Amino acid sequence: MAEEIDDIFLTEEEDEGQQSLYEHFRIEADRGMTPVRVDKFMQEKLQHSSRNRIQKAAEAGFVHVNDRPVKSNYKVRPGDIVTLMLDRPHYDTTIEPEDIPLDIVYEDDQLMVVNKPAGLVVHPGCGNFHGTLVNAVAWHLRNLPSYDPNDPQVGLVHRIDKDTSGLLVVAKTPEAKTELGAQFFNKTTHRSYQALVWGNMTEDTGRIEGNIGRDPKDRLRMAIFPPGSDIGKSAVTHYRVLERFGYVTLVECILETGRTHQIRAHMKHIGHPLFSDERYGGCEILRGERTGSYRQFVLNAFKLCPRQALHAKTLGFVHPTTHQQMDFTSTLPADLEALIDKWRNYIAGVKN
Repeated sequence: MAEEIDDIFLTEEEDEGQQSLYEHFRIEADRGMTPVRVDKFMQEKLQHSSRNRIQKAAEAGFVHVNDRPVKSNYKVRPGDIVTLMLDRPHYDTTIEPEDIPLDIVYEDDQLMVVNKPAGLVVHPGCGNFHGTLVNAVAWHLRNLPSYDPNDPQVGLVHRIDKDTSGLLVVAKTPEAKTELGAQFFNKTTHRSYQALVWGNMTEDTGRIEGNIGRDPKDRLRMAIFPPGSDIGKSAVTHYRVLERFGYVTLVECILETGRTHQIRAHMKHIGHPLFSDERYGGCEILRGERTGSYRQFVLNAFKLCPRQALHAKTLGFVHPTTHQQMDFTSTLPADLEALIDKWRNYIAGVKN
């Protein structure tokens, strides 16, 4: 089965210069078919791939007909050979169990709640086909006959970024995943994050609203578009200041929606990128003193927490079978605790 077109735009690393292309999908158009645009033709043949993504793949030169790249408005004719050529080899995406430690906060016969460490990729994808949380869950549940890690009807209900730590829920049964998935879709779950952001927030509380879509200038980042725009998906983040450290602020973020990079992109949009978030500009010294000692202090802080300062701290949902409210809270990981203590000491006058 061909990979989803969406995966083209989720690559973490890109090669420079001329790239070799590898065939991921091939089909011959029926002899009796009526000519149809290639983007529509491929959308019907490739499951889980949007027409917009196929059009972008064509713009990138990845859609070929009869061994030549074509634009998305090309009309496929009877006998044409349509191929999807990507800049990486085709990988076997079968999920194999791997003995990776898990921090399991809760588990029963329907679900499990896991506290993910920063640095652990959640799901196999481009560039990360092994060593993920999904592989770890497959190992943990390897003796459960009803759990197939390759069955999309079970497993992760939602995701967080590789370098974000915190709570995730995994469904062990199709019924649990359907019920939990509906709660996330209907926004009845409760999730809060803690983040250290650059700058002294003007207000103690606030609401950020803006559509989130892929940044046209950098496909590895998300950008904010006006609410109600035809670009991106609607997204709302609420924040509350927990503690101020002069040049950075510790905030709690509560999500109404769950979009890719939502907190990171929203905070960047209002001028407060997450501390140490390289992708969104948080790895630069954005606030503070123009002294060598302050510069060294911030550089040391970056080393202490070399990833975006973001943790999925709480998670709440209704249990799919008992219908009881389930609420979980995780402690901040050591790197974030040390980072916050460092800033707390600095603002208190303890130069470290």
